[in-house]
Amino acid sequence: MLQTFSETASPDLGAARVAALRTQMARAGLAGFLVPRADAHQGEYVAPRDDRLVWLTGFTGSAGFCAVLADRAGVFIDGRYRTQVKAQVDLAVFTPVPWPEVRLGPWLRDALPAGGRVSFDPWLHTPDQISEAEAALAGSGVTLVPCANLVDAIWPDQPAPPMGRVSVYPDALAGAAHDAKRARLAEGLRAAGQKSAVITLPDSLAWLLNIRGTDIPKNPLPHGFAILHDDARVSLFIAAEKLDEAVRAHLGAAISLHDPAEFAPALRALSGPVRVDRASAPMQVVLELEGAGIPWVAGQDPCILPKATKTEAEIAATRDAHLRDGAAVVEFLAWYDAQPVGSLTEIDIVTALEGFRRATNALRDISFDTIAGTGPNGAVIHYRVTDASNRRLEPGQIIVVDSGGQYLDGTTDITRTLPVGPPPPEAVTQFTRVLQGMIAMSRLRFPRGLAGRDIDAIARYPLWLAGQDYDHGTGHGVGVYLCVHEGPQRISRMSEVPLQPGMILSNEPGYYREGAFGIRIENLILVTDAPPLAGADARAMLAFETLTFAPIDRRLMDVAALTGPERAWIDSYHAQCRAMLASRVSAAARLWLEQATAPL
Repeated sequence: MLQTFSETASPDLGAARVAALRTQMARAGLAGFLVPRADAHQGEYVAPRDDRLVWLTGFTGSAGFCAVLADRAGVFIDGRYRTQVKAQVDLAVFTPVPWPEVRLGPWLRDALPAGGRVSFDPWLHTPDQISEAEAALAGSGVTLVPCANLVDAIWPDQPAPPMGRVSVYPDALAGAAHDAKRARLAEGLRAAGQKSAVITLPDSLAWLLNIRGTDIPKNPLPHGFAILHDDARVSLFIAAEKLDEAVRAHLGAAISLHDPAEFAPALRALSGPVRVDRASAPMQVVLELEGAGIPWVAGQDPCILPKATKTEAEIAATRDAHLRDGAAVVEFLAWYDAQPVGSLTEIDIVTALEGFRRATNALRDISFDTIAGTGPNGAVIHYRVTDASNRRLEPGQIIVVDSGGQYLDGTTDITRTLPVGPPPPEAVTQFTRVLQGMIAMSRLRFPRGLAGRDIDAIARYPLWLAGQDYDHGTGHGVGVYLCVHEGPQRISRMSEVPLQPGMILSNEPGYYREGAFGIRIENLILVTDAPPLAGADARAMLAFETLTFAPIDRRLMDVAALTGPERAWIDSYHAQCRAMLASRVSAAARLWLEQATAPL
């Protein structure tokens, strides 16, 4: 099994650990210390060594941070984790703070008197994060000061840094060799008058050099840093133990190899201007450059947009991965319907689904811990089942199953909501509204230049008409055998990045009723040029191509509430599922597929 079900958090230890941290703060004359869910690479998923937020608080969500003061400790979480955090932290010690509605700077300003010094580890916070907080604290007398990590000082059995093996990613799947990528990005540096760019995101490193790593479970990433020079050379700072001779030969003479401990001295030896991404680089990078008097300019990581806009080779490979994965999901769905109602648990669901993906003989890893939540667990948006939380699927309930696979040719992410016996009428009503939003996004045509925030409301409209909503974005970017959550593109009211052909996103509206149930339907979609349309204006338009193929459960649809075009979309989508997957599944699953995709 790739997924485990042990409890990874220890909320009962939170009080003692916060007390030890406050002792460290007092010794240093500090009024507070910030503990983010982050590492020096600002990845969403962190190695056990960097899981400081979990160790301190018990909260296991993929985003958030804790601000520990002498008299309070706020755990800042977004809408995905409002329910989860209450079950994972000691509420007598930690106070959940709704973020971004409440920002760190104003919270500190209200909580501390003038003269209060709040410290942070500059390797774990970005310049943007620190600048935003400092702007809100201006005139308050409260200051932010960098220091060594105080949690590390009280964590006696902190794991060692990961030393995962690095492998070569085939040029044929990437669509371009790394020398061509480096030359393209170096040309951009020269055009901007910049001598070099600092690269700290592991997926940027992996994409640029056509390598993959094993430092982070479920994300094939290598930990390291790089400096891209304007002549296309790269200084790569990575542990030598991770690289075998094949990888060294692949990298070649233009990639100089250095120990990670040499990264900071190398920054101090650069000549400027140096490009630094204020949204992803550690604050320490800026401190090193400014301390050495080296000019730097703010600019996006040069790999971000090229990585997000996939090559034709990456798109073709991703289509293949989704068909393979879709066949595995169909095998699972056929198996699910063959089990006696009430006989399964959430762990049974996770185990079976992983087994069907493993049976493809192509699965490298799952792309995240499978979310399989029934009853009240379904309302926990990023729920992870454990031996302690595992629930039986009771008749009359529904279950959300959100899962994905990592294959050499692509990364998948799919959510289906399933009935457990006859579904309750309320679930059918809510499911149908969510489905209508997902269909609306799937059918959308929109002008070039629009960002995720401009179209996010499309998926919410059916819910808004009923006075309802969901507290997460409608879609996130997805990599190709990289991170299942990839920036900068999103379908979210906060995203200002214009969507471009070649970007892959999720389309996943949902609805959640705390203590009762959750619903989500998700396909991955590819941004494409919209096909010609008779009578259309002469303006550039974009559209979405659906990449994910697996039936959507018709038993949860209120067919009478669907419009004609919505019913036509479902029938067309199910016909595609039949045509693309029938030859890829077993005879029993093929029979199930025929029935599950019959026209409405």
